[in-house]
Amino acid sequence: MSQNVFDLSQLKLKLTESLENISFDINKGIKTLNNDSYCVLGELKDLKDKFEEVETMAATFYLNNYLAPYTDKYLEISTCIQHLSHQRHGALIVIERKDQVDLLIRAGTSIGATLTQSLLESIFYPGNPLHDGAVLIRGDKIYSAANVLPLSGIGSGGKKLGTRHRAAIGLSERCDALVLVVSEETGVISFAIEGSLFPMSVTSSMI
Repeated sequence: MSQNVFDLSQLKLKLTESLENISFDINKGIKTLNNDSYCVLGELKDLKDKFEEVETMAATFYLNNYLAPYTDKYLEISTCIQHLSHQRHGALIVIERKDQVDLLIRAGTSIGATLTQSLLESIFYPGNPLHDGAVLIRGDKIYSAANVLPLSGIGSGGKKLGTRHRAAIGLSERCDALVLVVSEETGVISFAIEGSLFPMSVTSSMI
């Protein structure tokens, strides 16, 4: 079993255990409602926090599944976005899957180089002339950089979104590409697929 497959199975097991714990806590909360002198608001706040943690864990798990069939460079991509997140360097990365995106984006600068963590990270270093646009990854290569993506007109859960996040959703609304975003304001990593945006946890389980 490869390390990636092992880590994925471990993450799935952790996700299952977390959901089972939440189910137990919910049932416990229902029983305490019979006691009129006991307030469950604190438990509800704790459940909300646990649900948010499980959501980011699930997003990480499914990202592995979405990427694996289309690039062998997931480790490099994962390492890169974690570094960018810690440094608060904004990034927008398109991983092309079955649908070609050429007609959906405004092409930037051709790269045509084998994907490495250091090369991908350097593109988004502040001051690099290519850092403002999106990088397009095809298979194991960085195909191009500084690409302009179509913007979505929608928000996410009522929240105002920045240009990178709207661009990620906008492209994912039009094709099956997976689009990674790193926020330069918060360092939060998200990915867009099928018109929806999902936050991710930045942990070793991403690898």
